Amino acid sequence: MDLIISNNSEIPIYEQIKTKIKNAINLNELKETDVLPSVRNLAKDLRISVLTVKKAYDELEDEGYIKTVQGKGSYVIPRNKELAREEQIKIIENHINEIIKIAKVNDITQKEVIDLFKFLYEEG
Repeated sequence: MDLIISNNSEIPIYEQIKTKIKNAINLNELKETDVLPSVRNLAKDLRISVLTVKKAYDELEDEGYIKTVQGKGSYVIPRNKELAREEQIKIIENHINEIIKIAKVNDITQKEVIDLFKFLYEEG
């Protein structure tokens, strides 16, 4: 797993780790039963404290993304598909709200936004 974090970001490092792992799971880059790097190995690779990685893993476990088994490591667990879908819809809603704000400030019509969306959606 390739994790890149920023020491200059205002976002805490554990939060960056958590977000990147969640995104990898949601985008199916990390699949059910995939094993994550050990806390020690990831801390060593990122040159950060093991406590920082542990905090990220603990929160991921609390949120139902991973399971840690003593002596075996941490791995991605099967997710409730409907809950995962709802989480993704909420993310899309937030992005759409940002698009709407930008469009209104710049006098871009709803039709222009929808046409752009349709074009990009069909291309993707």
